Amino acid sequence: MVNKFILEIKNMDMSIVKVMKKCFSFCLILCLFSVFILSLYNTYPFSHIVYDSSLILFKTGSFFAVFSFMSAFVINKIK
Repeated sequence: MVNKFILEIKNMDMSIVKVMKKCFSFCLILCLFSVFILSLYNTYPFSHIVYDSSLILFKTGSFFAVFSFMSAFVINKIK
């Protein structure tokens, strides 16, 4: 099953892979920024709004990473 999954990724169109990688890099930067804010909040807890906003930012980055991965597979299957 895992080998089939890896083979499916290798056989994707290069334009789809390029867009997926760019989206992953954006989501990674978004998640790292939110983790940085969470670590600042852990060190200096000054406002609960900062905690909530960084947690929402982390959830959004994770959601978009999964969404880009799944949409790349769907677009590849349609194409």
